[in-house]
Amino acid sequence: MKNFICIIVNRLISFACFLFKNVFKKDGSVTPGYYATKFNKNILNELIYPKYIIGVTGSSGKGSTTSLIAHVLEGNGYNVLWNKNGSNLYNAAATLILNKTNPFTKRIKADVLLLELDESFIKNIFNKVKLTHLVVTNITRDQPARNGNPDIIFNKIASAIDSNTHLVINADDPIVARFKILHKGKITTYGIAKYKTDTKVPLSNTVDAAYCPVCETKLKYNFYHYGHLGDFTCPKCKFSRNKLDFQAKDIDLEKQFMTINRNIVHLNKNVFFCCYYTLATFALLKTIGISTKDIQEYLNNQVLEPKRMKEYRLKSRKVEMIESKNENALSYLQTINYIKAEKGKKTIIMGFDNVSRRYNYNDISWLYDVDFELLNDNSIDKIFCIGRFRYDVYNRLKYAGIKEEKLILVDNLNNILNIVKNKSKGSIYTMVCFDMTAVLKKLLNEGVKK
Repeated sequence: MKNFICIIVNRLISFACFLFKNVFKKDGSVTPGYYATKFNKNILNELIYPKYIIGVTGSSGKGSTTSLIAHVLEGNGYNVLWNKNGSNLYNAAATLILNKTNPFTKRIKADVLLLELDESFIKNIFNKVKLTHLVVTNITRDQPARNGNPDIIFNKIASAIDSNTHLVINADDPIVARFKILHKGKITTYGIAKYKTDTKVPLSNTVDAAYCPVCETKLKYNFYHYGHLGDFTCPKCKFSRNKLDFQAKDIDLEKQFMTINRNIVHLNKNVFFCCYYTLATFALLKTIGISTKDIQEYLNNQVLEPKRMKEYRLKSRKVEMIESKNENALSYLQTINYIKAEKGKKTIIMGFDNVSRRYNYNDISWLYDVDFELLNDNSIDKIFCIGRFRYDVYNRLKYAGIKEEKLILVDNLNNILNIVKNKSKGSIYTMVCFDMTAVLKKLLNEGVKK
């Protein structure tokens, strides 16, 4: 009876949130699960799950990976239950699952349960019911005020799974590659071959894994892709990336394709990290038995619009909305590298109102982990600093050696488009977090209507 009440309460509150969303200012993705599980905190352990329970976790890239996996599975006729809105904590998972559960049989109505999962909360969601598959994209220094260091995150993921979980891991990441030593179950590895922009030394001053996790000897790299991701070997104990089950090579970002184990695969965006989420998708789907032909159909022909990096217009100028994850230096680094690689003059809009959506304290020390020095580039015309922390961003950019005449503080965000039009040149790129993305999209859409 408890379970029946949980499921019904969840549905009723979800309906109320939908009906009165303009009043409550909530999308109903979290609140229903919060109240429903008050009746039975173990409800998620007592349901009947589908054959495949797939999780995607990691410091970055999990949202794009999850949506691409869902796209291919749904295209191949699977009924996929997945968190499209990106809410990835316990109450959000409870809301999603209970809304698709038969209250009489307790059976989840789906062929596949696919969840983007916050690294710290996997165990909370799947305490007794274990994931059949878990994709781990990377583990980096991410939201340190909440997560601590990468070792803590690795241990949280490791403690949430057992030998019944089939891991699909990014073996270019030596922190993630530790699973090859510790995990007792099946493992599938993926990684990227040497690419033309790779370096012999790390591009960033922030490297989260420089030493072997087995014997603590300094790792040797044949090449770095970015951060601590690349082809590594321990000279003492031979811990290494080793041979990969799925390797991407022949990457052409301009034409947007690469090959995975000799199969041509389309990239839905001309940016390097797209290679990783496409490769992770391919590896996971092959692991659960989807044919190469069926995967290629929905990667190459039925192309999914990228979740991030939407394009808009401001008069004749291109505006590319790039979301950079706060408290994650590698996320910002990838954005910076992408902008620098683009041709012509460029203008950047940068800033945020809130450091995090999940806690109130606002530690901004992470700004000094980001290699903003790379923006000392002649192709960068202006950088506009916006949001509540605009003075902190402005100050960090000054420390990075960027000339003051290139930096513009914007106090009234409603005027940002006019200021950018009148005081800058070239294509426009936003380097903002989720809170500012919605604001800028609204302003751009209103500008188009006018």
